[in-house]
Amino acid sequence: MKKGTLLLLAILCMTGFWAQAQETLDLEKALQLGLENNLQVKIGVENRNLRELDKKAAAGTLFMPTLNANYLRTFSTEDVIQTFVSDPNNPREIDAAKSRNKAYSVVGIYGFRPESFVTIRRLGMLEEISDLDAKVIVENTVAGISTAYYRLILELQRYKVLQQTLQLSKARLEIAQAQYDLGGAGKRDFLAAQVDYNGDSSLLMTQIQVIQNARVNLNELLAADPDTDYSIQDSTIAIGETLSLEALYESAFLENKLLLVNQRRNNEAFLRLKELQASRLPGINLNSSYTNSVFNSDAGFLIQNERQGLNYGGTITFNLFSGLSLNRRIQGAKVNQRIQDYSLEQYEIQLKSDIQRAYNTYDTNLGLLSIEEKNYQVAKENSEIALERFRLGIASYLEFRDAQVNLLSAENRLITSIFQIKQQEIELLRLSGKIFFTNSMEDFEVPGN
Repeated sequence: MKKGTLLLLAILCMTGFWAQAQETLDLEKALQLGLENNLQVKIGVENRNLRELDKKAAAGTLFMPTLNANYLRTFSTEDVIQTFVSDPNNPREIDAAKSRNKAYSVVGIYGFRPESFVTIRRLGMLEEISDLDAKVIVENTVAGISTAYYRLILELQRYKVLQQTLQLSKARLEIAQAQYDLGGAGKRDFLAAQVDYNGDSSLLMTQIQVIQNARVNLNELLAADPDTDYSIQDSTIAIGETLSLEALYESAFLENKLLLVNQRRNNEAFLRLKELQASRLPGINLNSSYTNSVFNSDAGFLIQNERQGLNYGGTITFNLFSGLSLNRRIQGAKVNQRIQDYSLEQYEIQLKSDIQRAYNTYDTNLGLLSIEEKNYQVAKENSEIALERFRLGIASYLEFRDAQVNLLSAENRLITSIFQIKQQEIELLRLSGKIFFTNSMEDFEVPGN
C-alpha cells in the first residue's frame, strides 16, 4: 500500500513539476516558430529565389546587348629583304626592321531571336511554379504542426484520464485493504485490487513516454531540439464550424496549391513547345564597332598607317538543316505536353478522392461524437454508482472494475473522436487551400515575399 501511494505521489509531483518548469505554448506560437525555423520552408523559399534569379538572368541574356572593349599593342623586330617590281635586280635589305601596332575598339552586338519572348514567358511560369511549391511546403508545415499540436493535447488528455483511473483504483485498493483488515473481505479481493492498481500505474507511466514522443514530433516540425519542453496553454480541442463537401470541392479547384502547380506545369509544357517551334524562324544580329588603330613599320611602302571610324551592320540567320534534331525536340515537347495533360487530369481525380475520403471520416466522426458524449455520461454515472456500491460492500470487485474499464474506454473514445474530427478538418482545409484561414493567418505570406 505504501509503495502504491508513493508511486502515485511521484507521478503527480512529476506532473506538477512540468507545469511549473515548462514554457507555455499555444497553436499560434507553434505555427509562428515552425514557419520561422522549419528547414523545409527555408529550402522552398530559396528554391523560389533561384527561379527568380534564373528569370532575371535569362531576360538580361536574351534582350540586353553585349558591349566589349578591346585594346591591342604589338611589337616586332625582323630582318627584311624586299624586291620591287620597278627594280627587281636590286633587292632592298633591312636588318632589324621594327614595326609597331596599336589598336583599340569598342564592339556592340545585339542579337534577337523570335523564341525569346516565349522563353521569358516560360521562365515566368517556372517562377510561379516554384512560388507555389514553396506555398505547398508552408501549407503542409502548417497542417503538420497543427496535427502534431493537437496530437500532443490528445495524449495529455489521455494522461488525465489515466490519472483519474489510477485515483479510482487507489480508492478501490484502500477500500479493499480496509475490508481485508476488518475481516469483511478475503485476501483475494485485496490482491486483485493491488494488481489492478499496479496495472493502471504502469499504463500511466507508459503514457508519459507517449507524451514525450509526441513532444519530440512537434519539436521536429518546429526545428527545435528534441528535448525542448513546454506546457500547452489550452488543453482543449475546439472543433470548427461544420464543413460543406460542395464548398470544399469548389474551393479546392480554385485554391489547392498542388492543383495550381499541375496547371502551371501544363502551361509550361505548352510554352516549351511554342518556344521550340518559334526557333525555326530566322534570327537577327546587329553589330556596331568603333576602331582606332595605328601601324608603324621600318620596312615597306607605308611607314605609318592610322585608321579610325565606325563600322556597323547586321546578319540574318536561318536554320536550313540541323540533322533533324529540332524536329526530335519538338516531338519530345509534344509528348511531354500530353504527359502533363494526363498528370493534371490524374491529380484532379486524386484531389476529389482525397477530399471524399477525408470528408467521409470527418462526417462519420461528427455523427459518432454525440453518441460518445452520451455514452461517456452513462459510463461516468455507472462508475460512480459502482464505486459507492463497492464501498458499501454491495458490489463485487469485478463489477467495480468492469465499470471502471468501461469509463476509461468511453472517455478515450470520446476524446479520440474529437481529435479525429479536428485531424480531418485540418486535412480538408489543407486540400481546399484554406488552411491559413483556420489559424487567424489570413494575411500570411510565404517567408521571403
